[in-house]
Amino acid sequence: MSIPFGLDLGNMNSVLAVARNRGIDIVVNEVSNRSTPTIVGFGEKNRYIGEAGKNKQTSNIKNTVDNVKRIIALDYNDDDLATESKYFNSKLVKLADGKVGTQVRVGSEVEEFTATQIAAMFLGKVKNTVEVETKSPVSDVCIAVPAWYNEEQRYAIADAAKIAGLNPVRIVNEVTAAAVSYGVFKTDLPEGEEKPRIVALIDIGHSSYTCSIVSFTKGECKVLGTAYDKHFGGRDFDHAIANHFADEFDAKYKLNIRENPKAFHRLVIAAEKLKKVLSANSTAPFNIESVMDDLDFSSQLTREDLEQLVEPLLSRVTEPITAAISQAKLDISNIDVVEIIGGTTRIPVLKNAISNVFNKDVSSTLNQDETIAKGAAFICAIHSPTLRVRPFKFEDIHPYSVSYYWDKQVEDEDNLEVFTKNSTFPSTKLITLHRTGDFSMGAKYTNKEELPKSVRADIASWDITGVKLNDNKESIEAKLKLRCDPSGLHIIEEAYTVEEVVTKEEIPLPDDAAEDAEPEYKEIKNIVKKDNLTIVAHTFALDPATLNAFTEKENELFAQDKLVAETEEKMNQLEEYIYSMRSKLSEQYSTFASDEEKQVLNEKLNQAEEWLYDEGLETTKANYIAKYDELAKLGNVIKDRYMAKEEEKRQAILAEEKLAKEAAAAAAAAEAEAKAATDAEGTAEGTAEGTAEPTVEDSADADVDVEMD
Repeated sequence: MSIPFGLDLGNMNSVLAVARNRGIDIVVNEVSNRSTPTIVGFGEKNRYIGEAGKNKQTSNIKNTVDNVKRIIALDYNDDDLATESKYFNSKLVKLADGKVGTQVRVGSEVEEFTATQIAAMFLGKVKNTVEVETKSPVSDVCIAVPAWYNEEQRYAIADAAKIAGLNPVRIVNEVTAAAVSYGVFKTDLPEGEEKPRIVALIDIGHSSYTCSIVSFTKGECKVLGTAYDKHFGGRDFDHAIANHFADEFDAKYKLNIRENPKAFHRLVIAAEKLKKVLSANSTAPFNIESVMDDLDFSSQLTREDLEQLVEPLLSRVTEPITAAISQAKLDISNIDVVEIIGGTTRIPVLKNAISNVFNKDVSSTLNQDETIAKGAAFICAIHSPTLRVRPFKFEDIHPYSVSYYWDKQVEDEDNLEVFTKNSTFPSTKLITLHRTGDFSMGAKYTNKEELPKSVRADIASWDITGVKLNDNKESIEAKLKLRCDPSGLHIIEEAYTVEEVVTKEEIPLPDDAAEDAEPEYKEIKNIVKKDNLTIVAHTFALDPATLNAFTEKENELFAQDKLVAETEEKMNQLEEYIYSMRSKLSEQYSTFASDEEKQVLNEKLNQAEEWLYDEGLETTKANYIAKYDELAKLGNVIKDRYMAKEEEKRQAILAEEKLAKEAAAAAAAAEAEAKAATDAEGTAEGTAEGTAEPTVEDSADADVDVEMD
């Protein structure tokens, strides 16, 4: 049984959660951290993903890819690329399909990967992390993504999950997942006829800022409005601090640290740590050893200085809030609670700016880092056929209206607005068309002018075949079930033709009807399904051939990573054996080997050590195993003698302990037997004394009697 898995796919760190043990648990990674760096690095032989990638990022800066969620399905000509490029150290390239990809060196080869492939590599890593931690198989996953992800980006992340061997049961907006977490775990929500609680959920993470207005009642929540600033997050604060110190470094040493990617990356990391320190302190030191050209750099920053540096950013706090409230058709006074999540909301000046917009204190009762992942895990559990979860209904909203058209795209005819802006999803609509044969359908955003430049107006198209006309019909009714599914993807779920079937039903005769009266009938017209139609979808999803090719490539890289890990394990095993056997040969095993055996084995150990640190550094798993077996063949003879002697000692000790126990048991039995005999003898004497006493008294009485006589 697959364990339900929820993933908060963060830009800097991702959080993993699973539904188990009648609750939601956060999954720790291999170093026991509750979040995993969203990083994929490439080395000479293998990849470094997650914690390993983070550890090697500075030394492997050009071959390490982060910020991957920002470039998924991004056109190379998109205006956003200029903004995103500032945060990338790996090379971004234009792929054959016009999308942004990354170029890295894998071993001696330069390779290009799509953002979907990079995301799949990371998803494969976290899948393995969950399986190792839970000791359970994982297939179903609910992935939380930014609210600004369009249909193409949602398909791309779903494809990445499939490449990693996962089944994406739902792609959910991050703040919507947080809303589910709020609604499920809060115990004081209104119910029945009580007024719903209106909550402004604000999420400011590493790279984006989202505000959703959500209505809550017990067992249900409904998103009323969502707005965002996709280029406002913690990384902007980090770079503001880093650029401040870069200017200071330039003024002091006349060196431009921005021209050195490794040095500037270290500066950004230090800036992020400083930002966290200043969230709890009024001033903090700033120190980096050997940051560039063997120069150490020291400075300090106060919280007031930080507030001045980020003042331009704070002016952008208000817009997403007012836009979300406007979309919800509410006023700021209607907001009951302001709940903040995301690591960046811990910055005091930012928290105060949000509080000032609402003119009320903000709340942080949810876990700011983990609530999205927990909500996603609960949503995944809802989709599980084997688990029962607490009933909870939630709805999201369409950011744009969507129209469907048929035969050909005409602006003012042959199209129908099916899903209106701000309407809820998931939702299903049934439409009827009169068709004369096979036809095509398409879906598009209704109002192009509302769309960001990066969002395409066309969403998907479908070829629908199998329309059969009756001989006497010029057209036939085709019914199409149009759906915006739980992931916000627009699909045609079902298509079929119907026909009118006329049947005759006998009308019961009145009681006074003549015996030979002719029966009368009435016609009943029924609409019945005639034929199921075949639907061939053309969406943003990868075609099967490309999906298979990417999956094979991922499996190949995974196998290589596994081989490298196993090879390193065997190398470490050999190294450990060399040093362990050498030490034991002079101590524990000393009396169990002849001088000749010691000399031969020591020579072998020295030769193996020289080989290991010379040509053995770049060899195969099989060679390490062969070298280990060669040493073990000699060493195990001596080890067996030692173990035999140890076993002999152990058996002797066990025999002594057994004899001691038997002797103790015998002594205890003898003591018990003696005590029983003593007790029996005492009882017998007591009985004899008891019967003699009256006789003595009688004798005494007799004596008295005699004396009296």
